[in-house]
Amino acid sequence: MPHLVILYTPNVETASDMTALCRALADTMLAVKDEEGQQVFPTGGTRVLAYPAAHYAVADGKRDYAFVYLNLRMAAGRSDAIKKRAGDALLAGAAAHFDPLMKERLVGITLQVDESPGQVYDGKHSNLHPLFQKT
Repeated sequence: MPHLVILYTPNVETASDMTALCRALADTMLAVKDEEGQQVFPTGGTRVLAYPAAHYAVADGKRDYAFVYLNLRMAAGRSDAIKKRAGDALLAGAAAHFDPLMKERLVGITLQVDESPGQVYDGKHSNLHPLFQKT
């Protein structure tokens, strides 16, 4: 964790490099610092995944509207200020990425940040984390 999942209408895909967006937002997440200047999100646990919607309806359907939904899910324990800082940075990154497209078509962007305070099970199996642990 953290995981950022992006769901989008496929009508943005031809005009937007979604892989570049994923990389930019992962880098944004890795740049978020806490009040002591420490990296907030672990490098090995940071994931950004994007999926086009196979089926969708946006607004009244009278135009070819586009929509992008971003959901950041993180483990509990971070301050409200950190959650806001991360959300603001990710929304700014997504807005900057889609700004050229928004000059040509109508696009809605929503970002939500969720915290998993009472998870019942959080299983992990990975050989990524050791690559980024400081010794």
